Amino acid sequence: MRSLGPFGRRASAAASSAPVAPVWLRAAIPVAASLVVVLAVAGSSVLGGSRATAATGGAVHTFELTDNPGNWFDSGADIAGTRSLVVAAPGDTVSFVVAPPASQELHTATSLLWPTGAANMPFTQPKAFRGTVQTELTTAGLYVFLCKLHPFMLGATLVDDPATPELDLGKTVTLSTGLTIPTSSDLALRLVRAFFVITNPANYQKYSAESDTTWDPAYPPVPVLAGDQNGNPVSVPNLDAFLGAYFHEPVTLPKATAPAVKGVGEVWVDTEYELTAHKTKPGAATAVDAGSWKVTRKVALPKLNFNNGHNMWANRDQSLIYNTEWFGNRLVAFERKSGKLVSVLTVGADPAHVMTRTDTDQVHTTLNGEDAVIEASPGAGGIDRRIPLQQAGELATHPHAHWMSADGMQMATPNANSDDSTLIDVPSGTITSKLDTGLLPIAAGMMPDASKYYVSNYEQNAITVIDMSPPQHVIKTIDLMANYDPISGQISGPIGGFPVQTPVSPNGRYVIEPNTLTGTITIIDTDTDTLIKSLPCDAGCHGVNFGAKQGGGYLAYISSKFSNSLIVVDPDPNDDGEPTDATIVGRVVLNATDGTKGDDRVIANPGQGGQGVLPVPNVYHGWVQNLPASWKAMLTCQQRNPIGSDC
Repeated sequence: MRSLGPFGRRASAAASSAPVAPVWLRAAIPVAASLVVVLAVAGSSVLGGSRATAATGGAVHTFELTDNPGNWFDSGADIAGTRSLVVAAPGDTVSFVVAPPASQELHTATSLLWPTGAANMPFTQPKAFRGTVQTELTTAGLYVFLCKLHPFMLGATLVDDPATPELDLGKTVTLSTGLTIPTSSDLALRLVRAFFVITNPANYQKYSAESDTTWDPAYPPVPVLAGDQNGNPVSVPNLDAFLGAYFHEPVTLPKATAPAVKGVGEVWVDTEYELTAHKTKPGAATAVDAGSWKVTRKVALPKLNFNNGHNMWANRDQSLIYNTEWFGNRLVAFERKSGKLVSVLTVGADPAHVMTRTDTDQVHTTLNGEDAVIEASPGAGGIDRRIPLQQAGELATHPHAHWMSADGMQMATPNANSDDSTLIDVPSGTITSKLDTGLLPIAAGMMPDASKYYVSNYEQNAITVIDMSPPQHVIKTIDLMANYDPISGQISGPIGGFPVQTPVSPNGRYVIEPNTLTGTITIIDTDTDTLIKSLPCDAGCHGVNFGAKQGGGYLAYISSKFSNSLIVVDPDPNDDGEPTDATIVGRVVLNATDGTKGDDRVIANPGQGGQGVLPVPNVYHGWVQNLPASWKAMLTCQQRNPIGSDC
């Protein structure tokens, strides 16, 4: 067992004045008088005047939800690099506004955690909205809100008790899962740290292909008051100093070394936070050559002001790339070789993921802000039909990352709003089953023989395994945090928190899952449906898909939202069918270089926001068999026939 235990950087966090304190606080210094003064000064650089405004009581604090990296919940004031935090008084109201031009499409403002026992909590909406919602916050402590469609969008409110000199985190917080933890616990600290990393682009990891770099996130340098597991108050004199010491920061990011092994074809990554010169909205699609590991092209679509391109797929002959406008309403197709725009199709609110039917080459995209999947003609030239995912009168679904069967007959959707999964009979467009999963299901992955499928539940930190044979039913729930103690931080095995994409390997032997909260890559054995391994990942570990490795086998490509690198994993180096020897073989910096072609110039957040991953050629069972001969010639017999092969 190991502990994520304290210290390693700022010596100023070294002795504790708390009479009873957990191990991680036994080196804190007394409250600095200068920081207490900072709290009392209206308009200070640390609190942006929020505390003084709220001190009168009954104030309204407004978050404008935006499409902008980091500042998705924008309070209008900067607090130590984040615009997504306000400080309020008991009885104040927090208001959430979703409106153009800041937000092109729909969002939610949903409780992630709140002070235990607080009134009006949890706060949510029946479906994504445009307009204004608000709630009164009556209890001192920390409140964090997210968008269920785009769950990296975070906003937080600290409701401060004026009787204490510190800012109040509250003694305990309750998570949306129902778990209650003390605010001094390891899990609470992970969540606080994640908030300040996610909402401040200056805190994102920046790798270099030339040398080591230093990652040293900044946090508000203010005193806070937490609670330990016995209910005792714990004073933290300087949150910045403490979190830096606890998480051993600054951290050296090693030089990004490209893999010695080579892949086949290309890897496309949606670098969703990149800002370019001729757009007001972020996002570009980035191509990496899997042989040279060079960034060859960026497609930002400036003439469309394309908004947060999120996920990609290719047509049957791999000549077109489909990309979804996750914060907008369009699905586009562009030429893979040239980046030339081919079609623009308005499909509905917040299209998230896209795949093709193997039998017809039609295109399917989920409407993350609505209740349906859109089926479009090949090339995305027009809408063929709308496939609903719920019966009349049921809760809105808001589907995210679906998966389709190798024969094109079935589709599984994770429904982020209704906490369930719909299995669709594709030819008829009818619902085969609708089963409860866990909290905020976000992605599905299917066995190549369509025997079962996997659903990642983002807030539940769990994977639901569903048998696809009639009658469809939940086989198992895999707890990704079973080897983790949320209080002490002790880890006894592989862990994953806030899991995202969940593809099954083309040969059906394992599932690979990136995890945003824990910064880990988890691997599940599909024979036993058990978690067998985790590998380290970058901040905001998010996307994964499988591509062919030259000479046989596969590589897994992993993107991260708050890092500018693409991690390359060999999940089975000796090709024995067992991923227990899975290893990271290298990483690629996703920044443009002098040789990178593109349709616009990156001006901020270079290489950042890695989300959807598309290796070309498509080597999944059902799709690989449809490849043109020129692509098949690059693959081994087993890669051309992932299951049931006589090779």
